[in-house]
Amino acid sequence: MSRNLSAARPMPTLVERKIYSQTRGSQRGPITRLMSPSDLGQYLKPFVFLDAVDAPSSITSSDNLHPHSGIATVTVLTEGNLRFDMGKWGTGRLDYGGVEWMRAGSGIWHGGEYRPDSASHFKGFQLWVALPAALEASAPEWQFLEAPNIPEIGPARLIVGAYQDKMSPVRAFAGINYLLVTLAPGEAWAYETPSGHEVGWLSVSHGSLSAGGEILAGDMVAFDRSDAAIQIQAGPDGATFVLGSALPHPHDLVQGYYSVHTSEEALKAGEARIADVRSLYVKD
Repeated sequence: MSRNLSAARPMPTLVERKIYSQTRGSQRGPITRLMSPSDLGQYLKPFVFLDAVDAPSSITSSDNLHPHSGIATVTVLTEGNLRFDMGKWGTGRLDYGGVEWMRAGSGIWHGGEYRPDSASHFKGFQLWVALPAALEASAPEWQFLEAPNIPEIGPARLIVGAYQDKMSPVRAFAGINYLLVTLAPGEAWAYETPSGHEVGWLSVSHGSLSAGGEILAGDMVAFDRSDAAIQIQAGPDGATFVLGSALPHPHDLVQGYYSVHTSEEALKAGEARIADVRSLYVKD
């Protein structure tokens, strides 16, 4: 969708948000792990895990079933497309601006939701979000929402949460925002952080930008604890990035191999549930 950049609002004069940490993560084949619950996720919780994926679409031909509990996963693409088919949970096409939201809750197995569509290659992000204590034992659910269902706010798609006068249809908990943004070369934009959203970060998929420092494709930055606005200006080739903000998660992160919970008791219950439902998903 084209936008009239000449009519874009000038960058407001705001307090500059400082970068707390900047990383390029660790790469294994087509997947780069930018954050996990044992490192930057401790600072950015409820955001606890982020993978950047740059892969041939054929990688989805392997089902790779695995379990989760205590978290939600959020999957977005920045390039290419994939088909999804999860029966009662939805069937369609995931491309730029669409989202898969999977709330693992009490425990679920997943993998194999996607198959190649028209693109031979895709790029995107998978994010894990730690659930509030009241939801970590909730019934699992999926939402697949194609791009036309996701609100646009200027250059941003509101993947999760509420921002300005828009609300995402994703059934997430309150106090968390996640946006997918593309800026034209040199375009300036400010994320006007909601009150209390002292957790903030972004990761660049394409191009480069300036936001308290230079951030290149492949970088992830965590900002200082503040709800000041995040001022962003795209580099000469533009920029596509994801950005998250949230109220701080008030609990310690208690980790299993595929699970994150708020207490040892909740983790034990989640792992027991994973074992109980394994036969529903995995055929030995």
